[in-house]
Amino acid sequence: MARKRKTDGRTPRRALWLRTLIAITACGVAVGGLAAYRTFSDDTATERPVTTEEASRLALSRLNLYQASPVAVTLTATEGGGVVVRVKGVVDYRTHRAVGSYQVTGASGSSGTSGPATGQLDHGLIVWDTGGLGLAPAPKGDNSPAWQQAEHIPRSGWSARSYTTDPLDAGLQLLIGLGADRPDNPLLLAQSGARWLGRDRVDGRSYDRFAGPRAQGATPGAGPDGGRSPLTYWVDGDSGLRRVTMRMPGLGTPTTLEFSGHEDRAKLPEAPWATS
Repeated sequence: MARKRKTDGRTPRRALWLRTLIAITACGVAVGGLAAYRTFSDDTATERPVTTEEASRLALSRLNLYQASPVAVTLTATEGGGVVVRVKGVVDYRTHRAVGSYQVTGASGSSGTSGPATGQLDHGLIVWDTGGLGLAPAPKGDNSPAWQQAEHIPRSGWSARSYTTDPLDAGLQLLIGLGADRPDNPLLLAQSGARWLGRDRVDGRSYDRFAGPRAQGATPGAGPDGGRSPLTYWVDGDSGLRRVTMRMPGLGTPTTLEFSGHEDRAKLPEAPWATS
């Protein structure tokens, strides 16, 4: 897909932070949150470094995501000012392409004495890959899956652009790079500062919660998060990745990625990437 360059006027420091984060994810160092399935409760335990077993399972989490392609995903990003963007779609990690629908909600005007009303501000279709994203209006009256709707929109019907450092773009860029066709290095993951944070239940299943490895050059114990990675992972006992959150500078609510497993019906469209 052709990309249009876009400048957003943000500080070079934040752009550098995002580039560093994505680079770490792509090489496999920052991707991970491995779960060690325990028979005892860790509810009162304090955070600690990952064990050797946990590091080994962590190393498989990206491969498992890749092998499950196409994967159903949901991304939720807070853009500030009460505006929330939610993307629901599918990602094919073999082709590094993704398609879905998006919905923007937020303050939509006055609702009398109760203050601004929250409603839908925008919606449509979205495609993205490693180079950027494209948006298009959703066909009226079409209730088919987003990946089917996208096939009927010609390449010229997509408004394409490169990624920025906004929470939505950062989340999409992180999401498209999570799957990998080989395991990561478990020793490197353990040495890079991955930590076990606790255990949660999601949809009735147990998941261990992990802070990902630190960014290269980060000093342990330094900064507001103690040098901890901005990425947190929820992984089950089979190294299945269920959720990833990403904290961004200046925002109280992290961007959240949810994975719902293999979507066997999905077939990614060719139209948005067609060359003729």
